[in-house]
Amino acid sequence: MTMQPPLPFAPVANSRPIGQAVAMTENEDGGQVFIYGTLSYVWDAGDEAMRRMVAVRLWQMKAAAVAEVASAFGILEDTLWRWNRALKDQGITALATQKRGPKGGSKLTDEVISLIHQLKKSGLANTRIGQQVGVSEFSVRRALTLVPSGDDAPEPVRDLSPASPAEPATEPVLAAQEKLPLLPAPIDRTTDRLAVSVNKTELTGAAPVFAPAARVPLAGMLFALPALEITPLLASAAQTFTDLSRRFYGLNTILLEGVLRTLVGEPLAEGATRLDPTAFGRILGMDRAPEVKTIRRQHHELVDTGKIPELMSLMAVTRFEALKSSDTECLAVLYVDGHTRAYEGKKKIAKIHSTRMKMAVPATEETWVSAANGDPLFMVMAEPSASLVSELKKLVPELRKMIGDERRMLVGFDRGGWSPTLFAHMHAAGFDVLTWRKGSTPDIDESLFSPVTHVDDHGTKNRWERVADTEVEVLLNAKTGETMRMRQVSQIVPLTKGEGTRQIHILTTLDTQKTMDTAEVVYRMAARWRQENYFRFGRERFALDAHDSYASTEDDPKRLVPNPAKAKAKLVLQNARAQRDAVDNTVTATLLTLNTPEPGTKGITITNQMHNDINAPLIRAENAVIAAEDAYQQLAARVPLGEARPGAQVLDTEMKRFTHIIRMAAFNTAVALAREVRINTGYKRADREAHSLVRKIFTQPGDIDPSLPGYLTITLDPLPTQRETAAVKELCESLTETQTRYPGTDLILRYGIKERL
Repeated sequence: MTMQPPLPFAPVANSRPIGQAVAMTENEDGGQVFIYGTLSYVWDAGDEAMRRMVAVRLWQMKAAAVAEVASAFGILEDTLWRWNRALKDQGITALATQKRGPKGGSKLTDEVISLIHQLKKSGLANTRIGQQVGVSEFSVRRALTLVPSGDDAPEPVRDLSPASPAEPATEPVLAAQEKLPLLPAPIDRTTDRLAVSVNKTELTGAAPVFAPAARVPLAGMLFALPALEITPLLASAAQTFTDLSRRFYGLNTILLEGVLRTLVGEPLAEGATRLDPTAFGRILGMDRAPEVKTIRRQHHELVDTGKIPELMSLMAVTRFEALKSSDTECLAVLYVDGHTRAYEGKKKIAKIHSTRMKMAVPATEETWVSAANGDPLFMVMAEPSASLVSELKKLVPELRKMIGDERRMLVGFDRGGWSPTLFAHMHAAGFDVLTWRKGSTPDIDESLFSPVTHVDDHGTKNRWERVADTEVEVLLNAKTGETMRMRQVSQIVPLTKGEGTRQIHILTTLDTQKTMDTAEVVYRMAARWRQENYFRFGRERFALDAHDSYASTEDDPKRLVPNPAKAKAKLVLQNARAQRDAVDNTVTATLLTLNTPEPGTKGITITNQMHNDINAPLIRAENAVIAAEDAYQQLAARVPLGEARPGAQVLDTEMKRFTHIIRMAAFNTAVALAREVRINTGYKRADREAHSLVRKIFTQPGDIDPSLPGYLTITLDPLPTQRETAAVKELCESLTETQTRYPGTDLILRYGIKERL
């Protein structure tokens, strides 16, 4: 059909070409389709069945390619295939649509808001309030900003149901979105860019501006914004960086760009080259996303302020406030662990033993602090070769300062932090410790073991068949015999290799008896692996160990380090002792042979000369040991770094700390959204596939509509399967209830998803 030359004129004004042979026009009265200038199809406004049939007919007669037809009608190619099958099987009636939109109103009624305020005043954490009231943590945070009717409320609760008089029903909005322009040109921001470049304004960030657009790539990124509020990145950054220089991309934009880019699998700045800058710019409310050089420059400007540690501390303090709960004497549960980041360059970086790689490698050491659910709270750069014990001692005053009160906090860590002296130090500072017992330990009487059960925050019942709760004395000082009485929770577990069982022991302070039963102690110790899971997840998806900056500085030459000559002298001493022991065995055997007469002889003659000759090698070996011991004792145990390793360097830490902040925010955002899928949707595979579903959402296209004043509506394209689409629909209702505003604007975000057709 397309072999016929097209007519040299448009059949009607404002027509849209579909391939070479077809033109289409749509307005409020309906639509028309012309084939080679001849009017071929007409449908009235609202006659969706006829409109869909026209799309199928155009494809069936090969008037245009399937991609061209789908693009013109604003649908997916798969949708056109389904329409074709439905038309063949059931006729045109199968193409009729059903009314869409939410089936009920908001859960945040006046009664619910009042109850949330009362529970918050009692000191309950937001998560527990949500569990008691039956709403999400997002909704709890939103309710705390509202006051029910009758009080001195500055803002009433908005009901997003179709019957609410305060806001139009969702159905007209969704219907209007079907007529949004398909990826129009972005809003021109040339004036703002010029104003910044010619010093005519003190602009510290252009405000986001959104244009109506359909089928926007990566529109699902906007689903991350309600969860991002849980990580106080943007609010804390606004308090920290108050004197930034003139720039087009503001602080919110550059931080939001980093978090969203990380969430779609491009955590490095170079990843910006793999995202369409225009498409990503629509998500940021800009004409285009920043380039790599702009990202790097602004990151360095933030780092050069020297306020990155202040930003991380402020975020941690805010998270600690959210963790506080008055229904227990224990403020919260934290996990602390060291993380080794290997270096593969040519600079002289100190070597550290890597447990994961099972060898000593040039690396930097980081100390991470995570919440009970494994979400990272903050991290500090440790000194090269620092032990976890020393880092924990340094963290104690910092943690107490962040907590802001004298309540106790449980700190869990692995055997790397084993030190009875550290336990006593932390106990005196108001911290309870939780760790595995190290070294050989006598078994507990098996009659003391019994089954225990613990129900976690998600309602999952965890059961252990053989657990015992006892008390033990831990030696603090071998010289004085001072001890510390601690609580020991023991388990009987199968052997790793072979048949049989063994006992493993958890140590904690006696104060935990007031706050935790035996089962919860076992659960909390096992939950420490959530922190290890973050390290693994971060390495695989967020480039946790990447070198975001290869800059380095000279290490402190006056810093005392273990003397390498001492280690060599110790090796010489060990070899000398081994040689002496070997010679001693030979001399003993020779003397024994000499003192044993042959059968039939009457006596043995041993002269002094014979004795001296036999013992001469042993005397020389003893002298060598004495000399080696003297040489070893004379060497200092620690020497200045400049003497031990001249030219030693350390990698830049502040840029890495800054990128860690962005990646922590991205991880916490993804985890919060996955947790929302598990709790507030009926997705049956949520326990195994919640994170996978969230990643699909972030990369899904959709429509962006700012036409309703005060609102920004995001309508996602349907996901590949019906169950995923249904789960996202429930998630949309939950996220819309939060009434989250797009950062830097007054636009309230509303979420929806198109029906599968």
